[in-house]
Amino acid sequence: MTENTYDDQNIFARILRHELKADVIFENDHVLVFRDKFPQARVHLLAIPKGRYRSFDDFSAHAGQEEIVSFFQAIGDSARQAGLTCGGYRLVSNCGKNAGQEVPHFHMHILGGEALGPIISQLH
Repeated sequence: MTENTYDDQNIFARILRHELKADVIFENDHVLVFRDKFPQARVHLLAIPKGRYRSFDDFSAHAGQEEIVSFFQAIGDSARQAGLTCGGYRLVSNCGKNAGQEVPHFHMHILGGEALGPIISQLH
């Protein structure tokens, strides 16, 4: 499998097919938002498009306007629903191996509910 091939067996594809359970907090025709099973913050949500997109680059190049708008609206709605808009929150998407992307399905982490600190602790 090359880096440009979508892996239908990745964990998010399996969640979308209901082969694995997720604690879903939002769903529509284009996006699923659920709680991360291994949270890195007090509130840690994952937003995934329902399309077969490997990364943000793939999503931004190939998704339709309705999918893109729906995805980002779902992130905002989910952050508000989780009570994150008063104290602030962080959006993170790792794109590719060098950035630490672990699941080859585009996803956005929504992190908050506490002070998160700096993203990078040291500059090189």
